[in-house]
Amino acid sequence: MDGGLTMVEGVVERIVFFNDENCYCVAVLKPSSEKYGKEPITLTGVMPSIQCGETVRVSGRWSRHSSYGAQLKVENFESRLPSTIYGIEKYLGSGLIEGIGPGFAKRIVEKFGEDTLDVISGDSAKLRQIRGIGAERAKKIKKSWEEQKALREILIFLRTYGIGMSMCVRIMRKFGEDAAEIVRREPYKLVKEIDGIGFLTADKIALNLGIPSESPERIDAGILHVLSEIEDEGSTCVSGAELVNRASELLKVDAGKCWERVESLAGEGSLKFSDKNILQSQQQDYSERRIASSLLEIQSHQGELPPIIVDKAVEWARQRAGFKFAESQSEAISAALRFKVSVITGGPGTGKTTILRALCDILKAKKCPPLLAAPTGRAAQRMTESTGVEAKTIHRMLGFEDGRFKYWERKKLDSKFVIIDEASMLDSKLASAVFSAVPETAHLLLVGDTDQLPSVGAGNVLKDIIDCGLFPVTRLNKIFRQGERSAIVGVAHEILAGRDSIALYEKSSVRAVNPSDDLTFIRTQTPEECVDTCVEILKNIPKLYGLDPVSDAQVLAPMHKGAAGTAALNAALKAALNPNSDGISFGSVSYCVGDKIMQTRNNYDIGLFNGDMGRIISIARDKSSLVADFDGRKVVLQRADLADFQQSYAVTIHKSQGSEFPVVVMPILRGHFIMLWRNLIYTGLTRGRKKVFVVGDADAWARAVSNRRALMRKTCLVRRLLEKGDKNIQS
Repeated sequence: MDGGLTMVEGVVERIVFFNDENCYCVAVLKPSSEKYGKEPITLTGVMPSIQCGETVRVSGRWSRHSSYGAQLKVENFESRLPSTIYGIEKYLGSGLIEGIGPGFAKRIVEKFGEDTLDVISGDSAKLRQIRGIGAERAKKIKKSWEEQKALREILIFLRTYGIGMSMCVRIMRKFGEDAAEIVRREPYKLVKEIDGIGFLTADKIALNLGIPSESPERIDAGILHVLSEIEDEGSTCVSGAELVNRASELLKVDAGKCWERVESLAGEGSLKFSDKNILQSQQQDYSERRIASSLLEIQSHQGELPPIIVDKAVEWARQRAGFKFAESQSEAISAALRFKVSVITGGPGTGKTTILRALCDILKAKKCPPLLAAPTGRAAQRMTESTGVEAKTIHRMLGFEDGRFKYWERKKLDSKFVIIDEASMLDSKLASAVFSAVPETAHLLLVGDTDQLPSVGAGNVLKDIIDCGLFPVTRLNKIFRQGERSAIVGVAHEILAGRDSIALYEKSSVRAVNPSDDLTFIRTQTPEECVDTCVEILKNIPKLYGLDPVSDAQVLAPMHKGAAGTAALNAALKAALNPNSDGISFGSVSYCVGDKIMQTRNNYDIGLFNGDMGRIISIARDKSSLVADFDGRKVVLQRADLADFQQSYAVTIHKSQGSEFPVVVMPILRGHFIMLWRNLIYTGLTRGRKKVFVVGDADAWARAVSNRRALMRKTCLVRRLLEKGDKNIQS
């Protein structure tokens, strides 16, 4: 086997492996001609956006793998429309074209042969000659075909920049059939309008297209990208000096030119000076101003609750509960009833649920039921179960009609008392939407644990509201649930105190686990052993606890990447728990019945939001759509919707905020070192309701416990609250 360049054309039969990070792929190709041989060929190399069923022409050099035999290492890769009957049928049957599955693909090709693609493209009405294809399906096939042609154009244009299928689908959704032309004309538009495409990718495209390195549009894009990075780090503002220095370093452009563009962007309104030298995006400036004005408006207005003698109401709730309230619990209930805006903060087992139940009982007895909401579906469901009052997610409470929330400052929620749980998850944008929709005459109670990870989005809203000192805060420190969840609750508070006690709960293996223990630590030495142990635990969940290992257990990892990150864990867990491979392929992932999936970006059209988790219950015969169950709500997902989903047998601890699971499995290894800090493992541990397994390295756990690192978030909210508060006092 010589090392010369070999060219082969054929149909992609199977994708064995695909790495979303670098587009490295292992695929099996069926040659289209006998001049390339009769046997399938294994291809390896970087092949962005390759799809099962498509026809490709590749060139590369032969090599021999010790285990897998002869492989063609691809150096050049070109996607082509199929020209053979076999290739056309395989291509159409792959699920790429909505409305055509393997069955219809076979019938269409039998009818039209090598003219099939011309018929679909130029004379789609003929498709109605096929049994089962009516006018509506023919129209759907034609529309999907046109979208695929445009998608293929953008894929071919962008693949050299490492942009994969799911990202190209997002670009297509945003810009339509003219996507390729728009990207060529305005490449920096990708950074502004496509979530997930960074400045460096757009910059590479722009520079290759000949846009000057000191052009205003490039510098503007770089400045806004740096500001977006700062928001991704959690801050809502930045000093002008830091913004300009970071932008200058990124762009390799003089700082003076960057400052000129900062002033220009501020003049246009894209940037806002919140102080002499503090800058924010227009959105963050607006959000923080709206939070401050909304909270102070609520605080300054008279409430509309019916007359309540607070002390007697608290005593009545205590008698109804059947046990004595702690002093802090009584104080929290009293503050919520006496003050228009109040906060309750505390860790697990400190009695927050008791307080909420008592408040709901009092308000229901007064014929004034509260409006309850939480950032996630699971947290809302937990509120409903614990209080007996229906709770909703914040997004559903606010409604969504025609691209915007139904309830906002000009159409307030219909309630006299609003309670928001898991308030530490509120970023500035969501908090702004919530608080502005609360009537000025209503009471607002925020409940949360400030020791958890802060919100995924920018801001530190709950902490800032507490720190400003304008609103009463009840801090719960006493632990009540030692008997029920002693180890989980106890170790959680040990973490906060900086004490490492995980070794006390060590077991030698999964076989040694005592099902009655609520916390178990299993030591592993390598990432591979850690992943195998996590898989073994989940396979034993039915036997140990009588629970479903997919619906009732959740693996929470510190990181997405790495040998024990969520990507590797998801692949291993799916193979073990749901080896079904007959599903809808999207990029490198096959979504099958039984799979656990997570929405990764807000999608208001289908009413699913970042972090919502569901399970696939059916797939359309033509592989164009699927149905998934999200906490009892069945949602139809089109193939293109899968661009915003990922498998969720394992998710990051960040993504688990606000949720609780009967069983949590948490891998912690030294390889996770950049994410090992105290509030991360505290958050992961406290997601477990009945049982938590920690799998990994005791030294890594100790490192996390001792690391109080908390990324300092810079915001303007405290200052804005105090400024407006001073004005209210003066007036």
